[in-house]
Amino acid sequence: MSPDDVLERLVARVEADPQGGDGLLLYALASTLRMENSGYLYLLRKLRDLSPEGRRLAYDLMELMACGGNAGPAWEAALDRLDAAIRGDRRA
Repeated sequence: MSPDDVLERLVARVEADPQGGDGLLLYALASTLRMENSGYLYLLRKLRDLSPEGRRLAYDLMELMACGGNAGPAWEAALDRLDAAIRGDRRA
C-alpha cells in the first residue's frame, strides 16, 4: 500500500463525515502525528471507538508514520484538506 493511498483514504474518510466518530478520531490521530516532539501522544483506547474499517485505516496511518511518511508535501496537503473538512470549509 502506497503512502499516497493511505493519505487519500484518510482524507476521503474524514471528508465524508467530518463530524462523525471515525472522522474526528482519525483527524485526532493524524493531528498527533504532526507533533514528533510530543511523542505522538494518542490514547490507544480510542481505537476501540473506531469502526473496524476506521481501525484498519488508523493502523495504516501509524505504519505510514513508522516509515517516515508523516512529512513532506503529500502529508502537508492531506493535513490541509483534513483541517478544511473539520472546519467545514469545502473549498480547500
